[in-house]
Amino acid sequence: MNTTPTVKEITDSLIEYPCEFPLKVFGKQHAGFAKAVMETITQHDPSFTAAKIDMRASKTAKYISLTCTVSATSRQQLDAIYQSLCDHEMVTMVM
Repeated sequence: MNTTPTVKEITDSLIEYPCEFPLKVFGKQHAGFAKAVMETITQHDPSFTAAKIDMRASKTAKYISLTCTVSATSRQQLDAIYQSLCDHEMVTMVM
């Protein structure tokens, strides 16, 4: 019998839920970008507020990065947040 953990078991166990989990969200500088990201995240994490966003502009101010700290309760919730952000037309990349 093989007792070595599978890749799925290992990746599922790397994060202990619930936890505070930072997400990096990148997009072009736009007046409504932070608000759109916040609205997208709050669909999956109702406790998410603007106070949990750290904003930085690129050197040329063409792009903006947001570090959004979400209250993660499960892998499924994080996956849903990532997918919703990736599907948003204003978001260039999520890490």
